[in-house]
Amino acid sequence: MGYKDVKAQVLACLKDGAVSHQERADIDVKNLLATGQVSLDDVATIIGRSRGSQYSSSPHHVVDDVEVHIIKTKYGDEDWYIKWYFIEPNSVFISVHH
Repeated sequence: MGYKDVKAQVLACLKDGAVSHQERADIDVKNLLATGQVSLDDVATIIGRSRGSQYSSSPHHVVDDVEVHIIKTKYGDEDWYIKWYFIEPNSVFISVHH
């Protein structure tokens, strides 16, 4: 799956509210979406403005069959790091922070 397809799928999930969050340590600083400090619309805007050169992917550290998607981009005056994977029909966010 290429960047444009990944971007379209995650934006559709955000629009539909098909979102969940991976449990993790430091969730209060590493996943601002899970804690309500940023909204689904905020994350959609940040991802929507990202470019392919700001995107990468790699296998999940526990489940090799799951591809993890990462966007590192600048929005406003802040550098954002957004990391997620897809478990149909949801996008599962691991990190959303600046």
